[in-house]
This record gives sequence, C-alpha cells and structure tokens, in this order.
Amino acid sequence: MKSIERTRPEFFATPGYGDEQLVNLHYSQAVRVGDRVEISGQGGWDNEWNFPEKLEDEIVRAFDNIERTLATAGATWHDVISVDSYHVAGAEEIRDEHNPVMVAQFRKRMGERRPIWTELGVAALGAPGMRVEIRVTAVL
Repeated sequence: MKSIERTRPEFFATPGYGDEQLVNLHYSQAVRVGDRVEISGQGGWDNEWNFPEKLEDEIVRAFDNIERTLATAGATWHDVISVDSYHVAGAEEIRDEHNPVMVAQFRKRMGERRPIWTELGVAALGAPGMRVEIRVTAVL
C-alpha cells in the first residue's frame, strides 16, 4: 500500500496567483509524484498578473515564481534536472537579450547544478505582454 501512496499524484497551487488559476482556468501550478516534481510554465507576473516593463525584470520574476512554486511542492532550484523556456523574440534577441539573464539566473539559483535546457522561440504566450515562460522538472 505504501508504494501506491508514494506514486499517487499530489497537485499544488502556488499561493496567490496559483489559487486564481486553479479556479479560473482549472489547472494546478505543480504536481508531485513520488520524488518527482513537475511545474506548469511560470511567467514574470506578480499576484495581480502585471508584468514588468523591463525584460530582465520579467525573467528574474519568472525565476522567483518558479522558486515559489517549487517550494509549494517541497522542492528547490537545487533539485531541478530539466528546464524548458519559451521566448517571444527572434533568434538574435533570444541570444543577445534573453540568454544572458537566463544564464545568470541559472548560476545564481543552482550554483554548480547544470540541468538540461531546451529553449524555444514562440509567436505568443498565454498572457498579453508576456515575453518569457519557464517550466521545470525536479527530482528530490
């Protein structure tokens, strides 16, 4: 019985914006199955769904939101094994404007841990004005 309980999914809503998404859009911010945590894509919004004007601030806030969501499910950046990031920008903008901030946040938050990373350019994301969305997988 205990092995079944450990593999049963447990869903989490990040306090604040996650509670609203759970009710309004019918999805959770994270799921934990055993020692694995998957989170939905996190953007650089605040609890009222406002985005910073500066791209750098939006990316840093997305990393902050990932940290909050991971903590809600019992994980940290040091548990992250995989990162998928989605960017509304051309290839040169991603390389020149997005990547330096992304890499600086990886180094700051994960230290020597180097997860796998898939980075995609997209035409649009789920909220008006949103320029970056990041989802991660963690193993405790």
